Amino acid sequence: MFEAIAIFLVGFIPGFLSCVIVRKVQRYIRRRTYPAMMPTGRLYRPHAYLEAMDYHYVEGLGYIVGDLTCQFNARSPYLRCTVNPSGPCKECSHYESIALD
Repeated sequence: MFEAIAIFLVGFIPGFLSCVIVRKVQRYIRRRTYPAMMPTGRLYRPHAYLEAMDYHYVEGLGYIVGDLTCQFNARSPYLRCTVNPSGPCKECSHYESIALD
């Protein structure tokens, strides 16, 4: 009888250790990635080096950087343009105007 209980308990040890290790790894990953996922985190803020006039709020898209009338505007709060990502839009040789509705 004692041997059956011992074999039963030894059979559960690998599964129990696996669960403990998986939970520790998940907790570690969550702790490391949590700041990047938060809206107040550093990755979510507008870049300080961009001018305040470069940011435009568009309904449904949020804040967009750069000239909205340019065909190559990336429509992103992080990337200004697909051709000239660092800008500025004023001196860009690739500027092509589009009509805004």
